[in-house]
Amino acid sequence: MITNRKIKVLRIINRFNIGGPTYNAAFLSKYISDDFETLLVGGLPEKDESDSLYILKEHGLTPLLLHEMKRKPDFFSDRKAYLKIKQLIRDFNPDIVHTHASKAGALGRKAAFELNVPIIVHTYHGHVFHSYFGTLKTQLFKLIERQLAKKTTGIIAISKQQKVELTDIHAICKPEKVAVIPLGFDLLKFHENREINREITRAKYGLSKDEIAIAIIGRLAPIKNHTLFLQVVQRVSEQTTKKLTVFIVGDGEEKKHIEAQIRSLQCAGSIRFVLTSWIVDIGAFNAGMDIICLTSNNEGTPVSLIEAQAGSIPVISTDVGGVRDIVWDGVTGFVVPKNCVNSFAEKLLFLVENNEKRLEMAQKGWFFVEKQFHYLTLVKNMEDYYRTLLMKLENDA
Repeated sequence: MITNRKIKVLRIINRFNIGGPTYNAAFLSKYISDDFETLLVGGLPEKDESDSLYILKEHGLTPLLLHEMKRKPDFFSDRKAYLKIKQLIRDFNPDIVHTHASKAGALGRKAAFELNVPIIVHTYHGHVFHSYFGTLKTQLFKLIERQLAKKTTGIIAISKQQKVELTDIHAICKPEKVAVIPLGFDLLKFHENREINREITRAKYGLSKDEIAIAIIGRLAPIKNHTLFLQVVQRVSEQTTKKLTVFIVGDGEEKKHIEAQIRSLQCAGSIRFVLTSWIVDIGAFNAGMDIICLTSNNEGTPVSLIEAQAGSIPVISTDVGGVRDIVWDGVTGFVVPKNCVNSFAEKLLFLVENNEKRLEMAQKGWFFVEKQFHYLTLVKNMEDYYRTLLMKLENDA
């Protein structure tokens, strides 16, 4: 074991956009023990994404920005990013290179392997092994990830279900190479001052006391399946007399398409749609909501559902990725089959019509997520994992 100096960790993230990976990288960089020294590196968000550098600033972190790291594959920018990562490794001389998400994982692991970094770790915050691309492209990505897995000391899945997908379903690597370490967050800001924030948010959007506010939060991208969400809302509007306001939070390539779909909807009853773009203080916004939904075709661990439950908001989600690991089905929300309008609409209508059930679920949400997804739990688990890998390396030497 390294005993006479700090253990150096080079942490590389795809891009600093709002979402679980940024929080994960920030908390691990800030709160890991003084036995470690971390250099945090990442790309910038795409034009349709919201910048999350304010999260790092809040925690006193100054990352190294890698402008060449782009979301989409590009030979020239990828090559430049790869060469810069190699130079960073030479300069920083890390004991551990830990990459987060696909692009950082591909470039960072390849560079670390070629420069003989002792420990190489990769976290899958999600994957593209279904629902993103056609068969040929998907198989190519799987082949690439299998080759990268051979160059990786340890792989982290953020849920038990994700580990099953990586090992049993998609055969990326053997189970013994994968550790399950859930994401961690500062959830207290979603739990505190809920009543005050609720009043402020509902006043801001002109919501009456008897109005049911339903939100979906995330990138406006095909994988999030907003089409299903709008179909569900239309179905519910035909079966309820309640006044509904539907919030679509986020931005992205599907915005114009979603706006067109909303204009063409034949909704019955009293229903209003609000597209908010990205919201920085999502905790205060959530407090004004009554139900939060997710209709994705593929996910890792959806942050919006954890945050909603921390804010005592019942949730409804499609059964994708690690959703069943973060939603207590029937207790803090409902998990329904993917792409099933009938099942989703049935559960949403049930919550719209049942104030008491919404309140019951709301009261249990915070207690379910509080300790399981706290950032200090994440940091301790990751420290222990790093030390285990370093000990094994020493024993094998």
